[in-house]
Amino acid sequence: MPARPTSVTSVTSDTRVTPDPALGPTRPARFPAAGHWDIFCRVIDNLGDVGVCWRLAADLAERGLPVRLVIDDASALQWMAPAHLRAAHANGPQVLPWPGTAGLAADAAVCIEAFGCDPPPDYVRQMQALHVQQNAAPIWLNLEYLSAESYVERSHRLPSPQAGGLQKWFFYPGFTSKTGGLLRERDLAARQAGFNRQAWLQTQGIKLAANERLVSLFCYAGSALPALLGGLRDKPTLLLLAPGPAQQQALDAARQLGPCGVRLHALPWLSQRGFDELLWACDLNFVRGEDSLVRALWAGRPFVWQAYRQHDHAHHPKVQALLDAWNPETELNGVRRLWATWNGMADTPAALDVPALERWQQSAQHWRQRLWRQPPLAQQLLDFVHAQQASQAAESGAPAARI
Repeated sequence: MPARPTSVTSVTSDTRVTPDPALGPTRPARFPAAGHWDIFCRVIDNLGDVGVCWRLAADLAERGLPVRLVIDDASALQWMAPAHLRAAHANGPQVLPWPGTAGLAADAAVCIEAFGCDPPPDYVRQMQALHVQQNAAPIWLNLEYLSAESYVERSHRLPSPQAGGLQKWFFYPGFTSKTGGLLRERDLAARQAGFNRQAWLQTQGIKLAANERLVSLFCYAGSALPALLGGLRDKPTLLLLAPGPAQQQALDAARQLGPCGVRLHALPWLSQRGFDELLWACDLNFVRGEDSLVRALWAGRPFVWQAYRQHDHAHHPKVQALLDAWNPETELNGVRRLWATWNGMADTPAALDVPALERWQQSAQHWRQRLWRQPPLAQQLLDFVHAQQASQAAESGAPAARI
């Protein structure tokens, strides 16, 4: 995710994002820190895979758990989590290059493979030996991709027997009480409530003109970008462009379009917290992928999500399922049309129609409130692991002490 712009054009003066105080804070972890939590990540998309795994690792560590993130490409952490590289968090996650160090499983309480990446073979063999010799292998979880589709509720927490007597569990994040919930740090509400939009804009060197709408754009390159610029011409707009191929495509499209009342401002890569603040500051956010979707939800602002486009159109039902999870009614037809066009599910017009933001924001905030009432992903993982360890202890007669 991005943080300081290059020059382009919303909105209200010093708007603060204030979560509903009735939702209350997330309860703290109940468990002592003992065995390590190992998270394995193989990078396919630097932004999505690393983003989710780092947020989870940092959240678990903040709850007092010793966490090791084993990753085959940690380069994105240089801008995504600079606090880690500055050693600002003495008790933060430990980052290890793939496949980790010898004997890693021996002092692990939990093994989390992100998105079915498969832990290193030596680690699996160590877990098998621990199971055979001590009946004390780490709890093994496959943290799956986020989706609002119906299979998630059916598949969440299903066991998967593995070689050597091991058991792996499927753990699905999601949007309902029958799923594993969403990543949400315990200090998120406080940070959001204390956010000062005007101060943030000044820090980033962004100057809004009177009555300008502020829009962020983090997307895949695609044919709908020129149409978006055309659609934003209905009102003076400052469009903040996240880094990536789409940034240059948008700049090129703007040059071809000529003066149109939309100013473009190219952003550098932002830290994860900086990206959160970008979404809080904007009146409308275009986001892509899993991590940014969740951050847009917590921002409580109107947003458009772009799924990773697949040649067989497998992304279409994902988009539709998410819209239905948000609001199955027809009151947001304009939003649905915009999402469908942006995701290649409808013909792209010369200019995209951007619905009015007031009612859209109200609906987004209602959805955020509903989701906030569910326990966050990290807490649900803790609860599940605690229950599994208690079950193992009951079967063996030994105390459950690996967490």
